[in-house]
Amino acid sequence: MKTKLSSPSQPLARRVSTILGIALLSSALAGIWAAEPVQVTDLMTKELANVPGKEVTMLSVQYAPGAADPVHRHNAAAFVYVLEGSIVMQMKGGKKMTLHPGQTFYEDPHGVHLVGKNASDTVPAKFLVFLIKEKDAPVLVPVTE
Repeated sequence: MKTKLSSPSQPLARRVSTILGIALLSSALAGIWAAEPVQVTDLMTKELANVPGKEVTMLSVQYAPGAADPVHRHNAAAFVYVLEGSIVMQMKGGKKMTLHPGQTFYEDPHGVHLVGKNASDTVPAKFLVFLIKEKDAPVLVPVTE
């Protein structure tokens, strides 16, 4: 996981806070996905130079056969691009969609992601996610509805 922790000019308290935040997020994500065979890899996070306070995070997600995400939200605009296999996606109030390699999916910043799963019980699936979000905001927020 590559994350810019701080620069030497940042106060020590902010650097410690950032480190603790990353540790808590990593722990939370591990807990959420520990029960499911879902592998999430943080590929890059980059501040948007012309959009103060915003950043883009790029993730690679691999679903083992039959794997699924818990119900969640991102509080970010999320753009999904399927690389391998097939995935099923559904936002609250939307239709369930099965996506194949080369297809895309969009999640609204205020939307709740009800279904995110591998469409196959025998073949793995892999996709990229680009999140446009507030700087230092969590990547995923569990929803219990």
